[in-house]
Amino acid sequence: MKKNVAIVWGGYSSEAIVSAKSMEGIHSFLDKEKYNVYPVEIGRENWSARLPQGGVVHVDKNDFSIATADGKIKIDFAYITIHGTPGEDGRLQGYFDMIGIPYSSCGMMASALTFDKYICNKFLKNFDLKVADSALIRKGDEYDTEKIVADLGLPVFVKPATGGSSFATTKVKEAENLRESVQLAFGEADDVIVESFIAGREVTCGCYQVKGQIVVLPITEVVTQNEFFDYQAKYEGQVEEITPARLPEEMTREIQQKTSYIYRLVGAKGIIRVDYIISGNTPFVLEVNTTPGMTATSFIPQQVRAAGLEMRDVLSNIIENQGR
Repeated sequence: MKKNVAIVWGGYSSEAIVSAKSMEGIHSFLDKEKYNVYPVEIGRENWSARLPQGGVVHVDKNDFSIATADGKIKIDFAYITIHGTPGEDGRLQGYFDMIGIPYSSCGMMASALTFDKYICNKFLKNFDLKVADSALIRKGDEYDTEKIVADLGLPVFVKPATGGSSFATTKVKEAENLRESVQLAFGEADDVIVESFIAGREVTCGCYQVKGQIVVLPITEVVTQNEFFDYQAKYEGQVEEITPARLPEEMTREIQQKTSYIYRLVGAKGIIRVDYIISGNTPFVLEVNTTPGMTATSFIPQQVRAAGLEMRDVLSNIIENQGR
């Protein structure tokens, strides 16, 4: 009998538009011979499912079942592809844990840890992983822009501490522009992180675990003419993505080992992606992404293809073996 798999997308942040693209990608990858697939949109006011035969119906939040004219459809597995809250910060994971539905991503604690860039980087720093120097500003707090610039130098990156897809992220070159950029970031989150600028080559590496075995994927090098890897570079083609990355074998091995190490440190599950900037011969961790983009051209599908694997098989392995 086929399993009923929900692709959970949407969410409460600006990243819902990116989540919609990932949902379509995952829908195209999933093996329809094995699974009945139901895209489920999570919104603040309503949860709804798209039926294979057409039409949109209500999802019961009590048990995550889908209400149809012929009765309830019980979901066997949730593939979470919400970028941002509540699918990337542990809230939805806690909900699925309580009602007993297995899901694709990290658990509640690992999701909450990695979702906050400032806290995650401080955590990783304790294990001798290199990260950018940073300052945290909470909404409503007074802060001294002169001290921040004195501590971190210029330029700096200003971004929501709990957001992604480069929404409201700014590269600040002049001290007088710092406060305006902080206010912009507050439009996406209540906490803002200001990070020192690290010059270097940006790369990203995905990995996942099946039956206790971590599979580390080939690395992608990110080359853009933009000021940084911003929204336009990520989603509007203003970037060159090279997989496998043009790195010496020793550096490739080091980054893949760090990615596997981070996977275990945070207690990850499913597919994650770790972004780095290589300065000189030192990789600095930029971010740990526990619900990476999954369009046909996203990093993870690129890396899976470069590894000689099929996305269909990788996703099936995760669905059949998550938690084992």
